[in-house]
Amino acid sequence: MFDNLIESAPKKQKNFGQTAASLLFHGALIFVAVKATSGAAETLKAVLQDTTVVFLEPPKPVVQQPPPEQQVVVAMTPPPQGFQTITPPTDIPKDIPPIDLNQRFDPKDFTGKGVEGGIATGVVGGTGPVPVVTGEVFLAAEVEEPPSAAAPISPRYPEVMKQAGITGKVVMQFVVNVDGHVEPTSFKIISSTNKAFEEPAREAILKALFKPGKSRGQPVRVLVQQSMSFNLS
Repeated sequence: MFDNLIESAPKKQKNFGQTAASLLFHGALIFVAVKATSGAAETLKAVLQDTTVVFLEPPKPVVQQPPPEQQVVVAMTPPPQGFQTITPPTDIPKDIPPIDLNQRFDPKDFTGKGVEGGIATGVVGGTGPVPVVTGEVFLAAEVEEPPSAAAPISPRYPEVMKQAGITGKVVMQFVVNVDGHVEPTSFKIISSTNKAFEEPAREAILKALFKPGKSRGQPVRVLVQQSMSFNLS
């Protein structure tokens, strides 16, 4: 053991300058802490505002409107009550005409009773026109007025065939509608002397305008077979 005790060094007293510096330093730390805390509070407040709960209204059911009522037009002069006649074609067609599933056929119109040219649903003594179904396709030999071109048809002559001096002919089949235009889906090539003439013939026929065929005085769809010649003259 030590015989002598070590004397503790006496503590130095802080002077006024050190005390003031310490106060300033701690005051600055408190100021910075307050500022940092106030910014965090503003950020937290903005986040809380963005998390507001909004209740959406459920969609309203769609109410379907009823279809408009179809107006029935009653003719002032109804057609006569009678029967239809079938006119045999003068030229027997070589190809089967296209089948139209929308074609109307009522066997009551062919009973042979009543006025010739009338229909079963007509009125006795009626003088009105007999309706014609526009979806029905007639042969050219079955109508009173077959379709005819409203203006001359001038097909485009292939330049290669023209320079080679080659002539040709294309036989086509198509349906002329009630408005005088050719139905594109009905166009068909029956025969041709050269494949180079087929596309120009098709272009010319689809652009052509015809006078529609007529049956009982009304325009109808008619199946036509027509040839087109390509001559250098």
